[in-house]
Amino acid sequence: MDRLNLSHLRTLSTTHSFGREVIYLPRTGSTNDVIKESARQGAPEGAVAVTDEQTAGKGRLGRRWLAPANTCILCSILFRPKLAPTQTQRLTMLCALAAVDAIEKTAGLHVWLKWPNDLVVQSQGWKKLGGILTETGIAGEQVAFAIVGIGINVNVERQALPALDPNATSILAESGQLTERAALLATLLAGVEQRYAALQAGENPHQEWASRLATLGLQVEASTAQETLTGMAESVDEDGALLLRAPDGTLHRLVVGDVTLKQSS
Repeated sequence: MDRLNLSHLRTLSTTHSFGREVIYLPRTGSTNDVIKESARQGAPEGAVAVTDEQTAGKGRLGRRWLAPANTCILCSILFRPKLAPTQTQRLTMLCALAAVDAIEKTAGLHVWLKWPNDLVVQSQGWKKLGGILTETGIAGEQVAFAIVGIGINVNVERQALPALDPNATSILAESGQLTERAALLATLLAGVEQRYAALQAGENPHQEWASRLATLGLQVEASTAQETLTGMAESVDEDGALLLRAPDGTLHRLVVGDVTLKQSS
């Protein structure tokens, strides 16, 4: 697989700010760490770090994000939002929606979301296509900056998927076609910019995000640091917390956790 064509990415770009400053590294530890350091040095909102290979990619809850070199979208986007710390999940929401739109437009593949931050497809059960990790820098009671890291398995061969995750899949494995990563990334950044402008204008992506959640309406098992709960994933609130109805009728509000999807009967 070839490296990401940065000049072609710039040619395809239609944004005003997002992706206009691109930090490209053929190989790095973590794009979130790269853009975090740039943020501390005053990088503008919309700056993006992108790589073809991560040696210390980050997943949720301290896990590693694994991806074969030159096959995936591995990028991190810098935001300087006027949001309270409890509202930063809205950035995850809008980036997730931009990602599923970009995949559908570029590769024709219908993608769902799994709470709180996975991109999934229904393919003999639910398979993970990508993930999102949001980190914040806090100043007082405000968000000084936020970084949204996005990983999408694009041109990963089927035989390489089990080494990434037991439930991993890729656009190539699902569609049978190679996808131009520069076109996918350009479409993703355009969607992020459009949706972020709407957020700044007062629109909350919560309802649209909730409508794309495969989690809702299913019996699930949710694991947190304190306990494991089972029940119906009933809804999500405006800040992205999952509302889970236990068999005894108790409604639990989960801000973080791992959810296992069950097929609806």
